[in-house]
Amino acid sequence: MRANDVLLTAFTQLRANKFRAFFTLLGIMVSVAFLVAVIAIINGMNVYVSEQVAGSLIGKDVFQVRRGPISLGLIDDEALRKIQKRPRITLTDAAVLQQELPEAAAISLQSGWPTPLADVEWRNRTVGSATVFGVTADFQRVQDYRFESGNPLTDLDVRERRRVVVIGNDIAKNLFDGVDPIGQEIRLKGQLFSVVGVVAPKGRVLGQSFDGFILMPISAFESLYGRRLTTTISVKMADPAALPAAMGKAQEAMRLAHRLRPGEADDFSIETADALVDFWKKLTKTLFSIIPAVVAIGIVVGGVVIMNIMLMSVTERTREIGIRMAVGASRGDIRKQFLAESVAVSALGGVLGLALGALLAWLVSALSPLPARVTPWSITVALALGASVGVLFGVYPAARAARLDPIDALRSE
Repeated sequence: MRANDVLLTAFTQLRANKFRAFFTLLGIMVSVAFLVAVIAIINGMNVYVSEQVAGSLIGKDVFQVRRGPISLGLIDDEALRKIQKRPRITLTDAAVLQQELPEAAAISLQSGWPTPLADVEWRNRTVGSATVFGVTADFQRVQDYRFESGNPLTDLDVRERRRVVVIGNDIAKNLFDGVDPIGQEIRLKGQLFSVVGVVAPKGRVLGQSFDGFILMPISAFESLYGRRLTTTISVKMADPAALPAAMGKAQEAMRLAHRLRPGEADDFSIETADALVDFWKKLTKTLFSIIPAVVAIGIVVGGVVIMNIMLMSVTERTREIGIRMAVGASRGDIRKQFLAESVAVSALGGVLGLALGALLAWLVSALSPLPARVTPWSITVALALGASVGVLFGVYPAARAARLDPIDALRSE
């Protein structure tokens, strides 16, 4: 029996039993669609974090010197206790880096981790949960802030502990509502601060606004919140290609400043935006480890359904099998026929699942900022799963059909 005849007969049977075929391939279709859509969404989120989130938090031309790594959430308790014993990053450390990296475009010190949230008051209005940062003047250059009105913080503001603030666009709109914020006095933790600048909108990432912040001189911040919060040094280079060499010089300078002996581990972390991307990818690995289990359950259920339906088909078509054998079909032909039908059902489920998964990924991409992308390897896996399930769960029904005695099969009604 020729291969094209086998396939033609298989698809003829599918057309003849459309309703049964649909429910037969439903399990495969849903499992494959879930696999394709989730992989597309995760890949889209990885791209989004790399291009948008990481770039917004840490510029591509910036590296940071921190007390601990960005990936603190993935560190075991013992390592976390060691990090908590590290010395704080201080203004002295920032001064050392400024001396060692004269080529840097800007070097800033930022305090505020865990980041304080505060209610901001002006007259009879209040904005809750504003993020408060204590910074040196260069922080505004490191973050590439553009100012909608007013002026940035200055080195003089830091030296003299002036009670002045720069506010994000959300704070300006929600608190002042049409009134010019420049020169107005707001209240934080019972203390008055004068607004000297308003930062132009930075936008939102995954629904999280980047404009709900308040910047104040780090000296005033420490007077308000104390000096126990972790600080971070950010170094902005004029050319991103200069980052590796600058990071090496920064590491050497920090080791000398902290009086670390050769062979002694660093008591600080130096990271770029790539560290944030790597941290995110480690988190998504957990999701990737769950996906195979969920998909496997759906595939097995779909495969069992296919096997049961094919066994039912063998019983219903016993007389047909007898007639085929009587006119010359071999047991191998019968086996190939039923195996082809099983593979056709599962492969069709894989194709439909692939289309459904791609549609879901497109909807996510269209309705959200995530650039969900269907990858070639997920397409290959989807189609391979569809075909392999048909083979694995179609072997037994096909073998059972081939073992039928032609005489008994012809007598069947």
